[in-house]
Amino acid sequence: MKNSKRMNEAKAQVESRVYDIEEALELMAKLPKAKFDESVELHIKLGVDSKQADQQVRGTIVLPHGTGKSKKVLVLAKGDKAAAAEAAGADYVGDDDMIAKIANEGWLDFDAVVATPDMMPTLGRVAKILGPKGLMPNPKAGTVTVDTAKAVNDIKAGKVEYRLDKNNIIHTSIGKVSFGTAKIKENYEVLLDAIVKAKPAAAKGTYLKSIAISTTMGPGIKISAKA
Repeated sequence: MKNSKRMNEAKAQVESRVYDIEEALELMAKLPKAKFDESVELHIKLGVDSKQADQQVRGTIVLPHGTGKSKKVLVLAKGDKAAAAEAAGADYVGDDDMIAKIANEGWLDFDAVVATPDMMPTLGRVAKILGPKGLMPNPKAGTVTVDTAKAVNDIKAGKVEYRLDKNNIIHTSIGKVSFGTAKIKENYEVLLDAIVKAKPAAAKGTYLKSIAISTTMGPGIKISAKA
């Protein structure tokens, strides 16, 4: 696919070298902008083997300045746990009725799903719908929990989940271009620190292989992988 004039102009300003994070963010701020507030995306290649169970890297972190994205949260719970989720600002709250809506209508008008442990057996019937979309609740991500209020608050506050893809790369958003360099840098440092601390004991050799940062519609900028 042919690059746009704006992309070509942006690429021409990015040198084929490794920048430190401040240099990269300053450069990013000067690149030609899209007509919308782009997300800032981070791509971290790790020296692990995602096929090995003891080398998985996955977790969640609440970014100090959030992601700039407003997330719709579905909570699957009953009784007081459902009431707590509603009070915390969940967009949708229900139990078997919501699961049936997903199963029968393919309903996916939400960005995150929180479920209490007792809902998981029933939720299994829509795992093939939610799983490929990255929406299936998981204890490691803090989305299978009895504390529904905290889960909703964390997601609304800007909690992001990081996990390896099949190429051993973590892709995640760390804010919006409009945040400015200082806030994006702080989000970056908090996320990178969490990933470094999540290094599996079985990982050998160089852990942080490479890091690149980009806007939604911009070119990748290589940054130093020194933690």
